Amino acid sequence: MDYETVSAEDFGKSLRGIGLNILVRDVRATSGFLEAVFDVRVHRLSDDFAIITSGSDVFQLHSDGTYASNPLLSILPENPPRGAGVEIRFYDTDPDQAAGRAEALGFMVLQPPTDKPHGLRECYILCDDGYAWVPSRPL
Repeated sequence: MDYETVSAEDFGKSLRGIGLNILVRDVRATSGFLEAVFDVRVHRLSDDFAIITSGSDVFQLHSDGTYASNPLLSILPENPPRGAGVEIRFYDTDPDQAAGRAEALGFMVLQPPTDKPHGLRECYILCDDGYAWVPSRPL
């Protein structure tokens, strides 16, 4: 699928399984964070929307303004963290490299890369909206 030219209707019809649609204050800034730290691809970038791909996985970013008639908008906190209690994981992503890139760009590494008893090396990185992004790889 060409994410740069697909219509909204065809894109919507193509989505399967479990999807992530993440509400952010600044789509361009969050897209830049994801691209720089996790080496994802950003498609259809605008002030209001972006399609993000990581390998064969796809998710979306939407600005708050695009959710004007959505019931979630009324319960979004004014101040981060928005994503408290949710971990967004990038499996097969080197946490040491991601943490290094995040720190170099001034993002908060909440937990440095750590070997965990569940068989993964992972770290926790917070974006400006307070979402916890967790790069991990098998030990």
